[in-house]
Amino acid sequence: MNNYELMVIFTPVLSEEDFKSAQKKYEGFITENGGSVVHSNPWGLKSLAYPIEKKTTGIYWVLEYSSNADFNEKLKIQLLRDEQVMRHMFTKLDKYAVEYNAHKKTGLPFKNQKVAEV
Repeated sequence: MNNYELMVIFTPVLSEEDFKSAQKKYEGFITENGGSVVHSNPWGLKSLAYPIEKKTTGIYWVLEYSSNADFNEKLKIQLLRDEQVMRHMFTKLDKYAVEYNAHKKTGLPFKNQKVAEV
């Protein structure tokens, strides 16, 4: 099992319910195919660096998951078929990125990180 991070930009015209159902749909798709969801982080509505499909904003969602390498192609096909998805990007996480994300979620300092003194 490899660790991955998926960033998806959904169209800004989605309602809150549609956005949550899309998240559940993809999380369910991952678990149905033998993967596991590590962390889900909805960023919400953000400005885009450049217009996509004549839209200047998008709803961002970052998902950290673990799965087999061949699963990403299945997930890519599902994302490309979905009209609500404007862009998506997969990133394979190495052990340092996984450790960094775990520390970031808990708020604990790293081994080599200095804690700010007041």
